[in-house]
Amino acid sequence: MLYRMAVNWIGSLVSINCGETLGVYQGKISAVDQTSQTISLTQPFRNGVKCSVPELTFSAIDIKDLKILDIPHTQINTGLVQPSVFASTSLPHSTYSSPNGASKGIKKLNTSGSAPQTIPRRAELKVQDLVTSPQQHSKSYVDRHIDSALTPSKAFRRRHNSWSSSSKIPNQATPKKNGVKNGPMKSKDDECFGDGIEVILDTDFDFEGNLALFDKAAVFEEIDTFERRNGTRSRGTPNEKPARYRHDENILESEPIVYRQITVPQHSGKEYCTDSGLVVPSISYDLHKKLLATAERHGLSLERRLEMAGVCASQMTLTLLGGPNRLNPKNVHQRPTVALLCGPHVKGAQGISCGRHLANHQVQVILFLPNFVKMLECITTELQLFSKTESKQVASVKDLPDTPVDLVINCLDCHENPFLREQPWYRAAVEWANQNRAPVLSIDPPVGELEHVIDAKWSLAVGLPLPLGESAGRVYLCDIGIPKKVFQEVGISYHSPFGCKFVIPLHCA
Repeated sequence: MLYRMAVNWIGSLVSINCGETLGVYQGKISAVDQTSQTISLTQPFRNGVKCSVPELTFSAIDIKDLKILDIPHTQINTGLVQPSVFASTSLPHSTYSSPNGASKGIKKLNTSGSAPQTIPRRAELKVQDLVTSPQQHSKSYVDRHIDSALTPSKAFRRRHNSWSSSSKIPNQATPKKNGVKNGPMKSKDDECFGDGIEVILDTDFDFEGNLALFDKAAVFEEIDTFERRNGTRSRGTPNEKPARYRHDENILESEPIVYRQITVPQHSGKEYCTDSGLVVPSISYDLHKKLLATAERHGLSLERRLEMAGVCASQMTLTLLGGPNRLNPKNVHQRPTVALLCGPHVKGAQGISCGRHLANHQVQVILFLPNFVKMLECITTELQLFSKTESKQVASVKDLPDTPVDLVINCLDCHENPFLREQPWYRAAVEWANQNRAPVLSIDPPVGELEHVIDAKWSLAVGLPLPLGESAGRVYLCDIGIPKKVFQEVGISYHSPFGCKFVIPLHCA
């Protein structure tokens, strides 16, 4: 059927659009070869200029669009192809549409009173009507199979005849001004819309039966086989989804991550891990004391250590107080208040250093430190610097605020002086902290029996953590600048877990 339909168009004048590079060609169809998928034109014109060769052959791959300009009357088979567009002259005319809405005819009014003139007819035809290539046009191949299975020719003709008999619009031609009868125009209607329109069929079109003739699975399997063979996929998505990465993930392949990068000579019974999964083991108090003494011997003096601990502790405290949402020039009336409880030892000096940095960041700090006849030199130095701020220092618990403060920083305990717990000022400070409803942050808290006095919500360890208990709350670790070789000297294989930060949270492993 396709071959007969293609042969019927031989001798027609066509216009072939081959794209911007090759141009537009006009000529008469001389041959159609379905085997090689080609169309030949005689007397060709390219972009309006006559070609020097008498005949040109076009491949279906190069043809972008094809239009029929003129069709010989002797070769029209209305049962196969129906023209869709007809030419008209500049004379007055009226238009009407066929019932299916697909073809439009133009009736020219003859003002001279003579018989209607013969109107040269044009038709638009797709390339697939002349040359079909299922392997080159997968989608068109499927559409033709569906159309062949679903074309309701009989049902359409029956409904068209019923509609035309009730409305009488297609069969009644517009009366001519010169009195010409409807007979000549009716013959042109029959020529336009094809034969068999008046035939009434008694049987309806079997949609389900014709649809069953179309093997959809086999067609799509053939298309997929062709696409896999040629390395193209014209429909659907790839079988494998591309991998998606977060903003903090590396898309380049790298060596496997070693999560245990810190090893200690003796296991202390507890391990922590960072947010990235690195294991941070805890160390005993004796090893921790030896580590700090070795670092001090190599140049990390006590003053440097106190300053680093104070900076890290104040940075963590500012974050707990609200960070930039709480501490900005627009919130001067909401300055946070921090109560700092310190004892007369090195850990107390770390708390005083933290209080000085907090005061420099517009935090109201109230320092509690009992009076002693003789203070450590580091405490005296830190107190001199702290006194230069606008913060308040008290020696009695009675001078501490009666209302809850924003945060309580606990630096009362140490391993060197456990007898301080028996002092009245110590007991009064612990009682005040437990009665105040403010959360507690412990800086470098001790381990063992000394850690169960004040329950903390957060604890900040220095260098490497001690095996803290549940009363320490959530544990954080701060970097005070101990070099890697200092760790190696005390028998610790160390690789920094801090990354880009100086204070990181730890989780129980």
